Amino acid sequence: MEFGPEKCAKIAFKRGKLVHSQNLVIDINKEIQELEQGKMYKYLGIEESEGIHHQQMKERLKQEYSRRLRMILKSELNSRNKITAIGAIAVPVLRYSFGIINWRTEEIKNSDRKTRKMLTMYKMHHPKADIDRLYVKRIEGGRGLVQIEVAYKAEIINIAEYLKTNYKEDQFVNIVKSHESTQSNMNSIIKAAAKITEELSQPNEKSDAKQDGIQHTKARLGESLKKKWKNKVMHGQYIRNIDSLLVKKTPSSGYRRET
Repeated sequence: MEFGPEKCAKIAFKRGKLVHSQNLVIDINKEIQELEQGKMYKYLGIEESEGIHHQQMKERLKQEYSRRLRMILKSELNSRNKITAIGAIAVPVLRYSFGIINWRTEEIKNSDRKTRKMLTMYKMHHPKADIDRLYVKRIEGGRGLVQIEVAYKAEIINIAEYLKTNYKEDQFVNIVKSHESTQSNMNSIIKAAAKITEELSQPNEKSDAKQDGIQHTKARLGESLKKKWKNKVMHGQYIRNIDSLLVKKTPSSGYRRET
């Protein structure tokens, strides 16, 4: 394996202030250039310099998400494949930043609203159709769209559990966990995860750290959406009929006439 110095950059700080330093020489005719003032270094898709410019990154991520979403909706795929493509191509743009960029819950919800608005514009979602059904799995009678809010909450809980269980074994994870303890409630992953877990917990339900994984979180959030859908007077008739065995679930969910 060869180290690619042309892809690297260095930056030096002294007591929190940016200072000029020489290029880092690692071999004959090989050196890592100093990052120029005002320039950004992209690491795993996130631009950094003296820190992460969260607001700028949010805008870029939202623009890229909207671009991909629009590209998918303009395609000639049928509705089922468009929903699948959104989850595989568009949603990961935002999901990859969860736990790195300081997203607010309201910002995440706005992304879901914008997604539904664009689905309506491209004749993929009726304005009067039920919102909760849109995010329920297709096998359960829904449409299977990935809800960004659910993906965000699941990722935050997953990262928090990783920090809790691995900080004694990995010194770098321990550094991150120590840093987390000094952060405000708005910027702390562990504190945000605790709040989400508390909201998801049912009365008299015992907390189990092993159960609070990403799949368990998604399952609980999915059940919450399904319950909200079922309790609606008009929209909930279909799911109630399935649960009462008036409608056969497998044939009904397995067949879809796509347009």
